[in-house]
Amino acid sequence: MTVKNKLSLSVQYPDARLQSLITRPKVRRWVQAALFAPAEMNVRFVAAEEGRALNRDYREKDYATNVLTFAYNEGEQMDADAPTRADIILCSDVLEREAAEQNKTLEAHTAHLIIHGVLHAQGYDHMDEAEAAEMEGIETQILARLGLPDPYQAAA
Repeated sequence: MTVKNKLSLSVQYPDARLQSLITRPKVRRWVQAALFAPAEMNVRFVAAEEGRALNRDYREKDYATNVLTFAYNEGEQMDADAPTRADIILCSDVLEREAAEQNKTLEAHTAHLIIHGVLHAQGYDHMDEAEAAEMEGIETQILARLGLPDPYQAAA
């Protein structure tokens, strides 16, 4: 039986295009599936303009990217009961384009990137080959438990 960690979740749709497909209950399910500890998270769906501005201002990369994670207690020495706090920003334009290019459903692609962002918020990274392999393995396991395909296998 899977343990559900306490989750305080806000889902925002300033770009409302995905709101009817990527509903708050789905987002909650995906975030919850990737949690290893209690969390306070905000998931925000934005258009390319806001996504580009955030990526430029915080990562010095002048383009909209699929997902940005702002982890607020990363690297802090915390007690076991302290929640992970993060904002996860998803760019609807990039999600739609990538899903089409990769021949994936928008729902499966979004689920993957939310799980990816939640793992980043909990300290996982993919800066080197070993970290990337570990993170991809965890993502694949979580998605399989949710009945979703392996995002690293080429779509037919």
